[in-house]
Amino acid sequence: MIPTSISVDPAIGTTIVLAQAPAEPHGAEHMASTPGEHGAAFPPFDASTYASQLIWLALTFGALYFIVSKFALPRLANIVEGRAERIEGDLAEARRLRAESKAAGEAYEKAQADARARANAIAAEARDAVAKQAEENRKTLDAELAAKLEAAEAQIAATKQAALGNVRGIATEAAAAIVERLTGAAPAPAEIEQAVDASLAR
Repeated sequence: MIPTSISVDPAIGTTIVLAQAPAEPHGAEHMASTPGEHGAAFPPFDASTYASQLIWLALTFGALYFIVSKFALPRLANIVEGRAERIEGDLAEARRLRAESKAAGEAYEKAQADARARANAIAAEARDAVAKQAEENRKTLDAELAAKLEAAEAQIAATKQAALGNVRGIATEAAAAIVERLTGAAPAPAEIEQAVDASLAR
């Protein structure tokens, strides 16, 4: 029901409904304003709109292709190209560092080999110098020993000769005294010396 007349009592401050109009059935106005609407087909599936839909599809696809080819694809190509250049640069840097590392390793090995060669050469020189000095010392010592031995042998020979001379004189005197005592006559000195020399020679 819809109220058609409203009165306000000032004494009590209450709104009084005098009459109400009958309410229309729910949805009647909507149904009256759109007669036959529920019977129409969905527009995308309406055969009468296929041509316009295809035209709009072609236009939309062409616009999208234009936008993508003019803006998105060049930017994407630039990004891919930049990434490829960075990757190539990184690879080139890695190859350069690898070559430098290899060269440094070879230089280190060469320096190590040179140092070993120099150390061996220094050791060989020191060994040769020590051997040469030892040989010179040995020769000097041999010469000194030979000189001392020769001097000792000469001294021994001189001492021996002196001793033999003394022994010959003593033997000569003793033999002369013995012969004189036995025979009562002094023998000839030449005979005594000859007999002593013959005895010492044996």
